[in-house]
Amino acid sequence: MTVWHWVRHGPTHEKTFVGWRDVPADLSDAALIARVCAHLPRRALLVSSDLIRSVATADALAHPDHHRLPHETDLREIDFGIWDGMHFDAITARDPRLSRAFWEQPGDVQAPDGESWNQARARVDGVVDRLNTRHPDAQIIAVAHFGVILTQVQRALGVSATQAMAHKIDNISVTTLHHNAGAWRTEAINHLP
Repeated sequence: MTVWHWVRHGPTHEKTFVGWRDVPADLSDAALIARVCAHLPRRALLVSSDLIRSVATADALAHPDHHRLPHETDLREIDFGIWDGMHFDAITARDPRLSRAFWEQPGDVQAPDGESWNQARARVDGVVDRLNTRHPDAQIIAVAHFGVILTQVQRALGVSATQAMAHKIDNISVTTLHHNAGAWRTEAINHLP
């Protein structure tokens, strides 16, 4: 059985959409980081998205017994395309129908010059499937993003994208999912130790 401990990166304090833009995380909450470190397994593989907010959060959570895997580009947040860096109201004004459909009917609706929920999920599933195959009995700590984690919540629960998006994923929270021979089980979603 592979146990995934998904950790959302530290807060960015951005007030705009942040997808593939490389913005730093605020990792000043030392008490929370210490609690999450104590909660996570000591012997584990550690992987993160290649965006600095995830890399820095993974560095803050690293333990000497963790084996760091190469950063994974395919664990990046959903690509919001031209919406990346825009305020929600600006996106709504620019693309009223499309922006509404993107959130209310996630699936194949794509952000302009970006990707859809289903495209993001397919690339994240690819990384997860590859690591499940290579490490069938591992504990894996994966530091990633809100949308990335929700794609795997959707997968583990067997629910729609809309139902998965109803879950809250706080910064530096832990979502624990178990994979065993193609079957998924959810242990915790959005756990803050």
